[in-house]
Amino acid sequence: MADLIDDVARYYSGKLAEHGVSPRGVDWNGEKSQILRFHQLCRVIEGAGHFSVNDLGCGYGALLDYMDTRYSDFKYHGFDIAGDMLDAARKGHPVHPHARFVQSAEPDLAADYSVASGIFNVRLQHGDAEWLAYIEATLDSLHRASRKGFSFNCLTRYSDEDRKRKDLYYADPCELFDLCKRKYARNVALYHDYGLYEFTIVVRKTSAIS
Repeated sequence: MADLIDDVARYYSGKLAEHGVSPRGVDWNGEKSQILRFHQLCRVIEGAGHFSVNDLGCGYGALLDYMDTRYSDFKYHGFDIAGDMLDAARKGHPVHPHARFVQSAEPDLAADYSVASGIFNVRLQHGDAEWLAYIEATLDSLHRASRKGFSFNCLTRYSDEDRKRKDLYYADPCELFDLCKRKYARNVALYHDYGLYEFTIVVRKTSAIS
């Protein structure tokens, strides 16, 4: 999948060059919807106390900024395939005591939680079968790198037909929910009720009820 990953990295580097360090620089419409996505993804984080998180597709580190407003004791590991994004992330967080940024298509260590925001949307010229294989391989990676659970979002196939773009991938939420239930954990939640043309899936490997 090296060619696919290279294509996506070039796409996001171009967005950053065009729009700078901003939600549009990572191909989101604005800050309000970006924060809403982060809220959905962070549903996977449960309980109080210290935790660690892998952010796959971290961009310029916006999730880290969001987490700093909500949590006080955590370690953050950001991963991205675009070197320009990581340069921006490091520049924006030069002295953060509990964060690191690494150029990689998958986490290089296990954390309590892993999240992935927006990395399954922009397929460019790649076909459905190739892109779905990429999604499934990446979910396998998130599963391996997560002790307590992971979360991710996708554009939904229930989007209005006249607003769909050929270079974007609109996933079947039921298909991915079923995959996660069968392959990763018994405790899986599908959130498709927060007003955007997308959904978030949360996979919990542990349960508060014994």
